[in-house]
Amino acid sequence: MQITEEFIELIAHEQTLNKEQCKILNLSYPPSFTWDKEILDKEILKNDANRLMLLKGKLAIKAQEQILKNYNMVLKFNNIKTKDIEKKPETTSQDINDDEEHIRIYCDGACSGNPGLAGSGLAIYSNHKNPVLLHGDFVENGTNNIAELNALYQALIIAKQTSSENIITIFSDSKYSIDCITTWAYGWKAKGWTKKGGEIKNLELIKKTHELYERIKDLIEIKHVKGHAGIEGNELADRMAVTAIKEKTINYEMYSYDKKEDVLSLTSY
Repeated sequence: MQITEEFIELIAHEQTLNKEQCKILNLSYPPSFTWDKEILDKEILKNDANRLMLLKGKLAIKAQEQILKNYNMVLKFNNIKTKDIEKKPETTSQDINDDEEHIRIYCDGACSGNPGLAGSGLAIYSNHKNPVLLHGDFVENGTNNIAELNALYQALIIAKQTSSENIITIFSDSKYSIDCITTWAYGWKAKGWTKKGGEIKNLELIKKTHELYERIKDLIEIKHVKGHAGIEGNELADRMAVTAIKEKTINYEMYSYDKKEDVLSLTSY
């Protein structure tokens, strides 16, 4: 994939990078004041892009190393087939072979009180492999709708960055967030982002999510799924959203697990 300004914003923390991120990008550490210009438009492997996002934040060296170790563990655990796209000096990189794979992303939001503490979670499936679980977007004073929109936005980001020959399916149990992005936004936008009867709540979040949806809508499909109905992907995403609240996870982090049953046994709101 090619590094864009949008991707740079996703991986940067306080306008800089940490040591392992610099290592992946072959930058000196600490990075120069123009590091973002140095990597703009550069081609990187998808797995390196995933690593860069997971490493975002002011993290201790041991924490950075553990994140990379966990990511490699997920690849190995899911028996993901890889192919060597390019070779970098002193760097071992792999790329997921998505041929004939169907990527399914379940996203969900949770809120402790409404308004209250909010968080978002995702469960990302590739065929019958065990899903990758993510939690993040903790908001101190959020709502359930904000959490759901944040989860959908993150799912769209992941879909945009995933190379797949097949349509990527995103599942959400929030009719509100789906309708906001795929239906209502068109009417609001035509009227200068206004509506009869008052303000559009969560407008900036809706605008950026709708914009991203517009850019990739031919590559994805968004489906509503009933919440808390025993659907594994939805249940796992729900547990991740609750985890984001409990751990106050702002930037998305991968959740390490051995058995899905252990995750499903976690508390749900």
